[in-house]
Amino acid sequence: MALELRQQLKLTQQLVMTPQLQQAIKLLQLSRLELVESIRQELLENPVLEEALDKTVEAAQAETEVATSDKERFQPVSVNDGRQPHDAEWQDYLGEFSSVSRQMHGRDLEIPEEGMSLEARLAGKTSLIGHLSWQLRLSRMDAGRLAITDVILGNLDSIGYLREAPENIAGLTGSSVGEVEAVLRVVQRLDPVGIAARSPQECLLVQMDVLGLDDPVLVSLVRDHMEELEKRRYKPLAKKLRISMEQIKEYLDVIRRLDPLPGRNFGSAEPQYASPDVFVSRQGEDFIIVLNEEDIPQLMINEAYAKGMLSTQSSKARDYIQERVRSAHWLMKSLYQRQRTLYKVAESIVRFQREFFLYGVTHLKPMILKDVAMDINMHESTVSRITTNKYMSTPHGIHELKFFFNSALGMDDGSEAGSESVKAEIKKLISEEDSMRPLSDELIAQLLKKSLGVNIARRTVAKYRMALNIESSSKRKELF
Repeated sequence: MALELRQQLKLTQQLVMTPQLQQAIKLLQLSRLELVESIRQELLENPVLEEALDKTVEAAQAETEVATSDKERFQPVSVNDGRQPHDAEWQDYLGEFSSVSRQMHGRDLEIPEEGMSLEARLAGKTSLIGHLSWQLRLSRMDAGRLAITDVILGNLDSIGYLREAPENIAGLTGSSVGEVEAVLRVVQRLDPVGIAARSPQECLLVQMDVLGLDDPVLVSLVRDHMEELEKRRYKPLAKKLRISMEQIKEYLDVIRRLDPLPGRNFGSAEPQYASPDVFVSRQGEDFIIVLNEEDIPQLMINEAYAKGMLSTQSSKARDYIQERVRSAHWLMKSLYQRQRTLYKVAESIVRFQREFFLYGVTHLKPMILKDVAMDINMHESTVSRITTNKYMSTPHGIHELKFFFNSALGMDDGSEAGSESVKAEIKKLISEEDSMRPLSDELIAQLLKKSLGVNIARRTVAKYRMALNIESSSKRKELF
């Protein structure tokens, strides 16, 4: 078979992901904090891009006008101003991305964080190790024992348990195991009592010792029968210890007053606060939608610098500045499109889930990404990206945008109920149940069918209950 070369013309279509398009897609799925960080990074890398504060935009423009001729007047472009660079007249940003009158400008519509002073937000928090070290430094321990306490404190986990064997601590400090045990006994009786314990039993026994609870049966329950107590095997336990069920109840009441997690109030992990991307507030029968632009830098092109660099003799410098100007323009356009898409999605959610915004989570309707995508004439993937890591402040709390998308459950009348509303009803039923006779999953399914007309299987109830971190009826049952 002979080999030969041939020329063939073939016409095909394919989607090319340009760097600019990749950047626009990336910006869609960034959270507010990630977006601000990305913009700050671009400000550092792009010499023609500047941040214009609201109060200095006019001053910056005036300074540039002095440095340039009337023909080369500097026109600041801000993402928040809603104007596309140069050739497009974008409308006022707040006016377009707010459902109230376009005559209301500025940040007057932003919802303030009332009652949150600067001191309240920046209050320091004592760490567990710091709290224990302060107590130890006030004691009369010698330097050798203090060195042992430093190693002990360095091996505490987040809830205050010691995760290192005394033998290893002795090897690290050059001391004996007996000395480590003596120091450990002192540490365990600091505040909070029971810290540096090696097991829940030891933690509770230390607290009982400090409180003077030396009842032999109580000590035996904690030291030898914790597994039976956890599994609620009260009757066999009462028979084994030759005590009545009433006495078991009394001992349980004492044990429940102890704290098996003494270090949890000094957790080093700081709480994570969700900053809403969208504010939705009710005004009569209407809802006001305002995007949260706090801390998002306003961007502008320093055209005086750009024109000065373009007038240089170096072709490399001119090419670099032209590329940086195009990059800055595309970034501002991408930011505008991101905010525009976010507003349109939020507006569609409010329109679809109006009953939720009026009455709460029990009226949340089933909705999928396709519903919003068809409503605003966008692709589902775009809606999915813009609702990732975004939060909405509503009259009924702060929720992630993904929260409003939930599956449907059939009802007797042929309509559908949202899964989140069913979860809320399950949580309500369990919170109102008799603790001595908790509701089974089967009974909850029957009550849901009776009250809401929802056709739901027992397994689905169990799945929703587990998603709500609610235990089964056997574990919720109180015997006393």
